[in-house]
Amino acid sequence: MTTTFPAPIRKTWAMVAHAPNTPLVREELDLAAPRDDEVLIEIIASGLCHTDLSQLEGKAAPYPFPVVVGHEGAGIVREVGAKVTSVKVGDHVIPVAIGECGQCGNCRSGKTNLCEVFLSEIATQPTPFSLNGERVSAYSGVGSLAQYVVMNERNVAPIRKDVPFHLACTIGCSVATGVGAVLHTAHVAAGATVAVFGLGGIGLNVVQGARLAGASRIIGIDINPMRDAQGRRFGMTDFINGAQVNAVEAIQALTGGGVDFAFECVGNVRLMQQAFDSTRIGWGCTVILGVPADGETMPIVPFMLQLGRTVKGSFMGNMQGRSQLPGLLDHYAEGRLNLDDLVTHRLSMASVNEGFALMKSGEAVRTVVSFAEDMFKGETA
Repeated sequence: MTTTFPAPIRKTWAMVAHAPNTPLVREELDLAAPRDDEVLIEIIASGLCHTDLSQLEGKAAPYPFPVVVGHEGAGIVREVGAKVTSVKVGDHVIPVAIGECGQCGNCRSGKTNLCEVFLSEIATQPTPFSLNGERVSAYSGVGSLAQYVVMNERNVAPIRKDVPFHLACTIGCSVATGVGAVLHTAHVAAGATVAVFGLGGIGLNVVQGARLAGASRIIGIDINPMRDAQGRRFGMTDFINGAQVNAVEAIQALTGGGVDFAFECVGNVRLMQQAFDSTRIGWGCTVILGVPADGETMPIVPFMLQLGRTVKGSFMGNMQGRSQLPGLLDHYAEGRLNLDDLVTHRLSMASVNEGFALMKSGEAVRTVVSFAEDMFKGETA
């Protein structure tokens, strides 16, 4: 059923952080009406990501408070602007943080997902949210911990309708970032050896991306012993408890000199250095996925690069949001990707603070929340 909204300002419930290290609170926000090139989306499910937590804690906080976090959402199109042609009311969609205009040099290059329009707006991303006349930021330009969001058409990816929303939402960040980094950033080849530092939502998707690529050995490193059994469900072949042994030495011993590819998935500069040191001299490649705290840097001795090692960054797995992201659900539907074991907790939006606590404790891999409280009722998958 299509929801009718008054124009030009609509209302939406959202979970708002008013300051760092304060609980999210439910607020009724003003929501700008969609313009001619925009789409109104009802968010059905939203995954909680560690970068959301970093914003909430003020550690890596690019958006001013108050802010609606969340950028891993899935929902239904409820209204489209007059110039929108690629989606229609009733479509199931993912709102994507990195838009894809399809026309700029970057979009046409086949080398990057960093659309030039996105890059031009990254410092001043618009938000449809306000409270009492004051701006409320939308994290990553999405703000999916809201009942409704408004996105430009280039930031809306239509998806198949036969995948449940609580699973489909995960492709908006964790699956795209992890699987995409393997396939589109590192270009891991069949038979390669891979080390994954940090086995949370991003790391486990790197694991299954490496399996999809045909890696011969996939080594997971974490300080949480629960990640051993979890990682093996996604394709991990070996587990190293980083709290008990020297991870670099253990990786070198397992591989006879280092891995072909290492992925850092935590945002810890010490782990970034370990990942780099664990790669093979001559051709080892390190991919940085984790977001460190503001101001932190990763030191690299130039001679180590001259020895043939490389370091790459990857933003959302270098996957183009509209043209490539939906294909991840095809992989799931055809049995090549595991999303069912990724979502370990399902909560109502009213319990979102509990969801972030589960993340910090290490108990959850991915928690999904929704305003449709009767759909979830605090279920644990």
